[in-house]
Amino acid sequence: MKEEWRKLFQLFWTFFKIGPATFGGGFAMIPLIEREIVEKKKWIESEDVTDLFALAQSVPGAVAINSASFIGHKVGGVKGAVAAMIGVSLPTFLIVLTLGISYLFIHDNPKIEAAFVSIRATILAIIVYAAIKTIKTSIVDKTTFFIMLIGVPALFFIHPVLAIILGAVTGAISIFLKRKLGYKITPRKDKDKVTSYTSHDYFIGDGI
Repeated sequence: MKEEWRKLFQLFWTFFKIGPATFGGGFAMIPLIEREIVEKKKWIESEDVTDLFALAQSVPGAVAINSASFIGHKVGGVKGAVAAMIGVSLPTFLIVLTLGISYLFIHDNPKIEAAFVSIRATILAIIVYAAIKTIKTSIVDKTTFFIMLIGVPALFFIHPVLAIILGAVTGAISIFLKRKLGYKITPRKDKDKVTSYTSHDYFIGDGI
């Protein structure tokens, strides 16, 4: 029981520290999640972060809260999801409350305006960095590369949720066609367990 509460507190505290990074949106969390949860705590694999963020983006609600909930649930079940959700929400709530109270007194200050312009540029850099980190685990073969190549411009014309659904359908169809063509599709997590394969056996990241 004590170990369970310890893990719940670790989840809460970890996401409490990550919470302020959501200034630029949920995807700004990815570098911190990589550092705190994947590298330091080793609770989940780097590839899982991409999957969880894709899932968080495909359901209603804020990406940051959804992602924290999914990761918390994976690590500590329902209690872990609640601890992570409170952890990521609380600092944001306190910051917004403080800014809301003080904004009436500082919004005309040119130094404050300049600071917010710089913050926006910094957040953009964080999101670009997060995108680069995500590409390393998301673009695993030619199929996923072309999905990304088509998906980016498509987002200017269609809703993100529709883009996610189309991406999922395209992925499912591509796996079905690869199997029909005789390619052996090995789940990513089982890839390291396979020591040899024939010229007709391909991992998801190989072949087409």
